[in-house]
Amino acid sequence: MSNQKIVLIGAGSLQFGLSSVGNILESEGLLGSTICLHDIDETALNLTFQACNAAIQHHRLDFNLEMSTDRKEALKDATFIINSIEIPPRFELMDIDFRVPQYYGCKQILGENGGPGGLFHSLRIIPPILDICEDIHKICPTAFLINFSNPMTRICLAIHRKYPSLKFVGLCHEYIHFSPIIRQILNTPLSNLDIKAGGFNHFGVILDIKYKDTGIDAYPDILKNGPEVLRSITTGPALDNGFDLIAFILETYNYLPYTPDSHYGEYLGWAWEKANIHAVRQFMVDYENLLHDQYMRAKKYIEKGKVWKVVKSDEESAVPIIDGIVNDRNLREPSVNIPNDGIITNVSQDAIVECPVIINKDGVHGIKLGD
Repeated sequence: MSNQKIVLIGAGSLQFGLSSVGNILESEGLLGSTICLHDIDETALNLTFQACNAAIQHHRLDFNLEMSTDRKEALKDATFIINSIEIPPRFELMDIDFRVPQYYGCKQILGENGGPGGLFHSLRIIPPILDICEDIHKICPTAFLINFSNPMTRICLAIHRKYPSLKFVGLCHEYIHFSPIIRQILNTPLSNLDIKAGGFNHFGVILDIKYKDTGIDAYPDILKNGPEVLRSITTGPALDNGFDLIAFILETYNYLPYTPDSHYGEYLGWAWEKANIHAVRQFMVDYENLLHDQYMRAKKYIEKGKVWKVVKSDEESAVPIIDGIVNDRNLREPSVNIPNDGIITNVSQDAIVECPVIINKDGVHGIKLGD
């Protein structure tokens, strides 16, 4: 039995709140924990609470569920915090981040994490996240923070520089969402692949990849099959937003990035010439529609008295990391954002890098990648 208190900040987001609670509810190693939902939007928070409470009752699970719009109250006695906040109105502001630089001649392809749009985004979201960290520092200084908010690298760097003693990691789903494409390129189960990947968030590559059953290097097959497969992808469960740039990078530099055009291209001044711009822009429309549909589906289930059905797990790594620390699992996670500290030797040692890690009772430990 676990006596952890796991606080979800930004739990009014149905996508984040419902899936995060769904993951916790499936973790036997965290049974007995308290889950505290926090958001400043009380209406949205109530909807998430109603759904999650119904799921706990329906499945007769041993979890205690709380909610609060008061962050300081929510953080009291917290042992783990999962943060996923955004500044509203999210999509309107992201559109401005894209269009203003465009107007002045800067052809950025997304503007969420890199370029001037990424800077605007950072200036909006880093101050409130540092306010959250200040509360953690004062109220529950030994708690472990997991951040999902973007711009990932800039947020994590700000946290590390202002609160160097705070235990935290940043998580992104790009590697998880790209994994089925690797399987498609190599026509083999992911379980048959030994993969080492890393770099920076949204700017990482597959460094080494081997077939487990033979021990043979799989990169020649990626170089042979990858460009055609990447250029043929038009849609998928990850709301794929173009891989023309990724195919070009693979052909030109013989390394496979594990993210679509929209993110990798944010850090290349010439990406506009090679990326699938239409797919990138359409992704934002599709993603906004997805979130709206999810909200309407939750309301529909509430009306039918079956709201527990919308609480479903996903493949995110936050809960496995919590379980790995609490229960000393010695677990390997393939892609986590942490301070460098010698993991990549030829970049700044206080940089935030994305790398594989080992998780145990002593925390999260980066696996060295070298140069």
